[in-house]
Amino acid sequence: MGMTMTQKILASHAGLEKVEAGQLIRTKLDLVLGNDITSSVAIREFEKAGFRAVFDTEKIAMVMDHFVPNKDIKAAEQCKSCRTFARNQAIHHYFDVGEMGVEHALLPEKGLVAPGELIIGADSHTCTYGALGAFSTGVGSTDMAAGMATGEGWFKVPTALHFHLNGALRKDVSGKDVILHIIGLIGVDGALYKSMEFGGAGLKSLSIDDRLTMANMAIEAGAKNGIFEVDEITLAYVNERVNRPYEIYKADPDAVYEKTYEIDLSAISPTVACPHLPENTKDAEELNDVKIDQAVIGSCTNGRLSDMAIAAAILKGKHVAEDVRCIVIPATQKIYKECIQLGYAEIFIDAGCIVSTPTCGPCLGGYMGILAAEEVAVATTNRNFLGRMGHISSKVYLASPAVAAASAVKGFICTPDQL
Repeated sequence: MGMTMTQKILASHAGLEKVEAGQLIRTKLDLVLGNDITSSVAIREFEKAGFRAVFDTEKIAMVMDHFVPNKDIKAAEQCKSCRTFARNQAIHHYFDVGEMGVEHALLPEKGLVAPGELIIGADSHTCTYGALGAFSTGVGSTDMAAGMATGEGWFKVPTALHFHLNGALRKDVSGKDVILHIIGLIGVDGALYKSMEFGGAGLKSLSIDDRLTMANMAIEAGAKNGIFEVDEITLAYVNERVNRPYEIYKADPDAVYEKTYEIDLSAISPTVACPHLPENTKDAEELNDVKIDQAVIGSCTNGRLSDMAIAAAILKGKHVAEDVRCIVIPATQKIYKECIQLGYAEIFIDAGCIVSTPTCGPCLGGYMGILAAEEVAVATTNRNFLGRMGHISSKVYLASPAVAAASAVKGFICTPDQL
């Protein structure tokens, strides 16, 4: 029996010719990632274990993005511990105020991820990098600490689901709609500790940004990782940013999948996940009676330049509805600057939005957009659990940038065609 893309990457990094689902292995790591919250915990564990030095100063990344700029004293102390550790350990890829971005948008932009690499991160959405044909997955801060010290990690080789994509995306439909559709199809535990592997002729309809969004939300189906076949679109993106050798892994023709899903991209409509689970999906057009108080456009899922462009095109010449707060968060400093240069920032401000420095703040109910009791938000973020963005009685609807922008204008959930 052959191996999947994920299994081939794991076998290579374990120094093995072959691995099988369920096998426990130890692998070499290409990159270890942490943010301001998780890195501070990992640093304590690193020091408690008696480690003195990281395994490679070029293979660790720390991105201060959750509560940065700091929202309170605790956040400031967390960042201070990371800053001090990074300086003392001479960690090259340390990103703080003025240089940082939302971690899972920043690392691909900086060329820190390439096909065939193995990345762990103390953040559940580390699975984002599978969009580039890498194996990447979230771990706990203790595993991050061990990874920083040894350059190794251990895994149970996952089984795999194959998503065979056909057709092409319709107008106003994006990767966010596709992954919400898939999660609605298989459920939030439908890929529990499995690899979600994406391929098929429909890939040519998906931009890298679409793929980054889809891989990012693999964890919302319970997956260990999400990974895309490497094609010309992948290589065009990677080769502009990566200046080191990398290896492309393709699934064997006889690779074993637990199940294969046929996904017709042309049949997918603008999709929204209703409270309080990402699997609770409906067509956006079915939700026109849902009044919103806030719209958030940004996050590691949908804060890239293409997302900003979609939102700007919809908001241009319009104004957000009365009593609606619209928060726009470009995911990196580079994207923020491009929004200014392209006139998007002015469009957002003229439309009554605020434009924030890169931060994860509102996504996890941290700051920069907390919801009060009974308030409703439509957000391009990735989770809508009970109380996720604020008060336990608040509600979060997950949607694409197109739906979020249109809804901000109308004051009710809608698609751009319904404005």
